[in-house]
Amino acid sequence: MSSESYHEPIELLSERTKNLHRAIVSLKEELDAADWYQQRAEACSDDELRAILIHNKNEEIEHAMMTLEWLRRVDAVFAANVETYLGSSGPITEVERRAEEGALERGRSGPSPTLGIGSLKGVK
Repeated sequence: MSSESYHEPIELLSERTKNLHRAIVSLKEELDAADWYQQRAEACSDDELRAILIHNKNEEIEHAMMTLEWLRRVDAVFAANVETYLGSSGPITEVERRAEEGALERGRSGPSPTLGIGSLKGVK
């Protein structure tokens, strides 16, 4: 059974959902490409070719981050998770717990103007 059978008929999907899908698929493809370039560069015996492959990998990462930023700007759930995890410090698996504790602490001192989801500035 192909994975295509699990997809909803495209005419049932909103433009927003179709665009989110396009971005998510593109993000996956960019990350796959970065992974392949990394593997090829590590296996490469020619220094000049390795440098080219690393350059190409870095370009794919740039493309992935551009797409992730678009997702952050248009989707509040992506935005909240980007705010919580990216740029955080300490063990990644503890970031959410610390963020929740911080939200509870802020709740004791009054409501948060962002409701704990970060800025939605620019979100449509």
